[in-house]
Amino acid sequence: MENLKKRWGIETNFQLAIVFIVFAITGSASAWLSKPFCFWLGITKSDLGFWFTPVRLLLIFPLYQVLLVLIGFVFGQFKFFWAFEKKMLKRMGFEFLFKE
Repeated sequence: MENLKKRWGIETNFQLAIVFIVFAITGSASAWLSKPFCFWLGITKSDLGFWFTPVRLLLIFPLYQVLLVLIGFVFGQFKFFWAFEKKMLKRMGFEFLFKE
């Protein structure tokens, strides 16, 4: 755990526990919210068949990104999760979003 704390710039075990809790809540919430989100967009399994699951996973991704920062903010870890988000999106090729 010490290596992870050092890598992420986390100082205490309490802060590390909060980070893990935020990741857990965000993952569960994004998966749970994807169903009503698909319904709202009119995406149904009967319409897409096999492609419903890949489309739903593609919808979960941006939902997860937004929820990660919002839930991190609620738990007082906005700075950590905003930096984490920027780093992840830059590695995925979205560095144009964060011109500095």
